[in-house]
Amino acid sequence: MKLKPYHLLFGSFFCFTAVILGAFGAHALKEVLQPEQLTSFETGVRYQMFHGIVLVMIALKGHSFHLRYEKWIVSLFGVGIILFSFSIYLLNIQELIHTDLRLLGPITPLGGSLLIVGWFLILLDAVQLILIKKR
Repeated sequence: MKLKPYHLLFGSFFCFTAVILGAFGAHALKEVLQPEQLTSFETGVRYQMFHGIVLVMIALKGHSFHLRYEKWIVSLFGVGIILFSFSIYLLNIQELIHTDLRLLGPITPLGGSLLIVGWFLILLDAVQLILIKKR
């Protein structure tokens, strides 16, 4: 089995920080954010965790199957998490840190788009694996 140490590093980092940020949101921010801000913050945490877990799975998959677009998927997920989740975090706490970060607004959907493209590449890999097996 070939372990991918950088995939594991980034995936575990994103999962680790998602748990911390989730706890921070549930406890420290619960009293200071509006309900819709807290829901938005939780969305960032959830997406960060989901995609971090996928990165860990890719790191640990070994040789059981080959992802043709693995480097792209990992890169898209990494950058997508940062742009999507972290822009959500900052946009929702901007009042607490007394900084106007509205310019980050357009970055959130860009990050989401990168996550979508990463999932599309996984789907494309799956279709190609099925087609190869049918031959």
